[in-house]
Formats: sequence, structure tokens, C-alpha cells
Amino acid sequence: MSDPAILLSTTSVYPDSTASAFDFAAEVGFDGVELMVGVDQVSLDEEAISELSDRYRVPVRSLHAPTLLITQRAWGSDPWGKLRRSAEAARRLGADIVVVHPPFRWQRDYGEGFAQGIRELNRASGVTFAVENMYPWRTPAGSFAAYLPGWDPTDLDYDHLTLDLSHASTAQQRSLDLVERWGDRLAHVHLTDGKGSFKDDHLLPGEGDQDAWAVVRELGRRGFEGHIVLEASTRRARTGGERAELLRSALENTRENLRLGAGKAVRRD
Repeated sequence: MSDPAILLSTTSVYPDSTASAFDFAAEVGFDGVELMVGVDQVSLDEEAISELSDRYRVPVRSLHAPTLLITQRAWGSDPWGKLRRSAEAARRLGADIVVVHPPFRWQRDYGEGFAQGIRELNRASGVTFAVENMYPWRTPAGSFAAYLPGWDPTDLDYDHLTLDLSHASTAQQRSLDLVERWGDRLAHVHLTDGKGSFKDDHLLPGEGDQDAWAVVRELGRRGFEGHIVLEASTRRARTGGERAELLRSALENTRENLRLGAGKAVRRD
């Protein structure tokens, strides 16, 4: 049984660039990165990403498809074309997981065939597509169901799921409950946190209401073998050194809580 790889999402260094994420991942000691496609021009260029990976000796272990509201035009406008391109990029870069958001409600045709299409991609693409939990959009006038076939994948027909702790918080769910309910379908984790805000906080783990370190210990207890990705905001950092320390602390706490959950002795140098 192998330990999970602990990755750094390239979004965790925003407003720094995708390129700087490789630098931070190498400096701090992450096992690799998750590439968020579409946040800047470099993230769209597979050759540039491959060169960064080689230069810093930091592998791309997972890829987040450009399915966010702000990345709707990245790699074209056809949603299935974007997912096929994501699979091709993942294979070329050596990643084995593609994270995908469910369709928006206005993408009706895409949404109606989404579960079957994802199943087919999982069968034929050579990589794992893991659908991420989302949340209802909340406004002062009430909630708006923005996703098809739904924002909560628990009872939907997907083989592989990505748990995002901040999204669970925004949805006013409990991540530990989702770990239990999803069982073996849990393939990938975005380690972050939230305080139930409508705006999706993406706090550092341990700063919100999701019992993030208890979630990590539970993953260790279960022998989770997927990737755990730090996907949290470090915008508070005023310098690169401060950002590196925030990332280093999160990485060390993740490794320690995994060992505790697995019943392993925690090494202290």
C-alpha cells in the first residue's frame, strides 16, 4: 500500500504565475503539482509545462480541466473537445487524474449526456476523470442550482469523485460524511477549508469548519491511495518567503496527519 502523493495546485500561489508554482513545489518539497488549465497562458502550453516540470524536477501528477466559469474559452468552446484535450495533455505530461466540474445549467445538451460521457472517457482515455463536488449558488434572494445533473455527486452515477473541502463548506456539508458515503469512489482530494461562505473561501486546511486534519487522518486510516492536492489561497503572503512558509506548514501537517491516521510513528527530525 503506497502513501498518497501530496501535490500543490498551481492556483495555490495566485496571483503568482503557473511557472512559479513549480518553483514553490520544488522548494517546499511537494510530490508534484496539479495543473489548473486556463489561469494563464503558460498553463495552456503543454510544451512549456513539460519544460517547467523537467527544469524543476516536479512532475505533473493531475490536471484540472478548463471547466470553470473563468476558463470557458480555454482550449476551445466545445466541452467534450476540452475534456478530450485534457486527457491528451494528461497522458503527455504523465498525469493520471483529470478533475472536471459538472456542466453549467445552461449547457443543457452537455449536461444531459454528462454521466455517460464521463464513463466513456474513463473507459477509453487512459486516464481517470474524477467529477468534483460543487455547491448551490447562494444569493440574498435565495439559492440557484447552477449545475447539471447536479452540484452534489453523491447519488449520481459517476465512478470516480474529487472531494473539495471548501466546496463542501460552501454547500454546508461535512467532508467527513462525504468520505464515508463515497467510499471507494473517492479518487482525489482538494485539501482546503471554508467557513460556509457563499463565495467559496479556499482557506488553508485547519482554518475553517471542515475538520480538515480529521479528514486527512481518516484518509490515512482508510489507506487512501489517490492524490491529495493543496488547493488553498495564500494571497495573504506579502513575500515569496512567507508564501513558502504557509505552503511548507500545510505540507508538513498533511504528512503528519496521514501518518497518524495510518497508525504510523510520526518522524520528528
